[in-house]
Amino acid sequence: MAVPRHRILLGVLQLATSAGLVIDAVVHLRVAADYEPVQGILIGEGTLFRAQAVVALVLAVLLLVWPRRWVWVLAALTAASAAGAVILYTYVDLGAIAGLPHMYEPTWLPPGKLVSAVAEATTAVLAVAGFVVTWRMARNRDRRPTL
Repeated sequence: MAVPRHRILLGVLQLATSAGLVIDAVVHLRVAADYEPVQGILIGEGTLFRAQAVVALVLAVLLLVWPRRWVWVLAALTAASAAGAVILYTYVDLGAIAGLPHMYEPTWLPPGKLVSAVAEATTAVLAVAGFVVTWRMARNRDRRPTL
């Protein structure tokens, strides 16, 4: 029996989104110590990077073993917020706000910064696509006539 196309698409989206989250996490874990001196009132940038990496890794695993719609939403939000933050703090000096450290860094030169930004943005789009496919599959399943 052939595997339906939507199942193949969902599998590809699961793998690609999980890979993007892992790339993001690895970059953040590798550079977290470099940003440890940057401290805010509530949290330091190194700790923030480590927390983001842990969330990304947990979501990568969840997407592979339990790809529910809410997991896709969390993956999209995690990736989009990380991409948004790196872009925002590259171009806008917000200072230290809401207990966060002063994270303005007006360059793309630090190791892994551009790679993580591309991975995060791409992963956000993939996660939204995964949500849509999962939602459509559930909607189609609910529309089937019962005998």
